[in-house]
Amino acid sequence: MSQGLSLLRRTVREFASRSVAPLARKIDTENWYPRELVREMGKMGILVPNVSEDMGGAGLDLLGVSVVLEEIARYSGSASLIPEVQGTLVSHVIAKYGSKRVVEEVIPKLASGDAIGAFALSEPCCGSDAANIETTIERQGGEWVVKGTKMWTTQGLYADYFLVFGRIGERSERHRNIAAILLRRGSCIKTNPIEVMGFRGTGTAEVILDSCRAGDEDLIAPPPTGFKAAMDALNVGRVAISALGIGLAEAAFEEAYSFLTQRTVFGRPVIELQGIQFSLSDLYTLIELGRSMVYRAAELYIEGYEDFPTAAAVTKLGVARISVEVVGEALRLMGGYGYSKDSNVERIYRDAKLLEIGEGTNEVQKLVISRHLAKKGAKWLI
Repeated sequence: MSQGLSLLRRTVREFASRSVAPLARKIDTENWYPRELVREMGKMGILVPNVSEDMGGAGLDLLGVSVVLEEIARYSGSASLIPEVQGTLVSHVIAKYGSKRVVEEVIPKLASGDAIGAFALSEPCCGSDAANIETTIERQGGEWVVKGTKMWTTQGLYADYFLVFGRIGERSERHRNIAAILLRRGSCIKTNPIEVMGFRGTGTAEVILDSCRAGDEDLIAPPPTGFKAAMDALNVGRVAISALGIGLAEAAFEEAYSFLTQRTVFGRPVIELQGIQFSLSDLYTLIELGRSMVYRAAELYIEGYEDFPTAAAVTKLGVARISVEVVGEALRLMGGYGYSKDSNVERIYRDAKLLEIGEGTNEVQKLVISRHLAKKGAKWLI
């Protein structure tokens, strides 16, 4: 890894250990959204690390973003999920597809933490089948009117801006008439909290859109670009959340290693038992494998590799399995303490389970990969 990325890692780790770690338990137990921490990440340029410095970001490529999310997640998965959504989902789409006026108005606010953004794609009817969404965007009186209900919207409770995906026209057109539109919070938007087992404190919500009105420039990606914009964000997001998953696995491994070093059984430290040593070796290897997958996928994106969506799916599927297995085994090795809420690994385990669901379930990743195989046969990505 380059000296620049090593310096970035050290800088973010120092920040996270100082500013994130003391808040991790409060965020989880109280389901508390850390607004001041968000602003602090904004001042660091890591709240939206993928946009240019003149817009308030850090100007990082996907490899740099992955390092940022990995390091924050070592102290709090929830704190890491915030820039993952704010940056690689919401700001990524607005910066890439939005008009100059909207970009200049919105991105600096999202990057600084003065405004919060939400990525509103999933619906009660449709999670994995995003092309089947029901939200409508209709032209009325020179404006766009948006009606629908969104689910599982991270930061939805606190968002100032909602990047909403809906359709202009008939549902039978599926992905062909999907658009992305930017809505500002107002009386037409109602949000209801959704209690989730992990990544608490991130404002997960149901979002009800009751005839919200928006102008032409707020139509960020009209058909047929809207669905492409959603998939573009999700593909980048799959690598980003995988980096977050590696950070969770690292944190769980480190806590288990420390515990096993201090714990004694039958008159000797548990860490001296060969069976324990072998288990830790397996977990360590899995983490290194997962990290390599994340970094390689990020490099493929930077290179403009045509099969990046497949690489993203492979990475997401692999790291989801690795993260859940490593964290679960770390918890088991710590015994009753690992199972208790006095440990950090109990919280990390609840967070890690989202890796199998968010940004596309494991089955969705398999679908992407199987389509690649059907099209290109046993041709390797690299």
